[in-house]
Amino acid sequence: QVQLVESGGGLVQAGGSLRLSCAASGRTFSTYVMGWFRQAPGKEREFVASISRSGSMTSYADSVKGRFTLSRDNAKNTVFLQMNSLKPEDTAVYYCAAVSGFTVRVAARQYDYWGQGTQVTVSS
Repeated sequence: QVQLVESGGGLVQAGGSLRLSCAASGRTFSTYVMGWFRQAPGKEREFVASISRSGSMTSYADSVKGRFTLSRDNAKNTVFLQMNSLKPEDTAVYYCAAVSGFTVRVAARQYDYWGQGTQVTVSS
């Protein structure tokens, strides 16, 4: 079992930046693939980014590629989603997710554990 707690969301103007954090409980954080998803009102949850257990491999949705950077610190049981050049269409609740494994995963159904979400609002 792993518990995930997101933080760092908030209100920002278009073009601004935010850094989301996801802190995980437990001693086996380094054995988990981590991912971020987001869900806007009236829309389905969509993939944002994923990082392998070692941190050597990442994958991004086309909509955030070049603007968002996902990293992890296995010593601190934390992943970080740096979001730059934010757009109003990035407004959503952002969820951190985890699954035991090695490489990146892009489908929500592949993840076993989820955080409660953190709201990101980008004003125009």
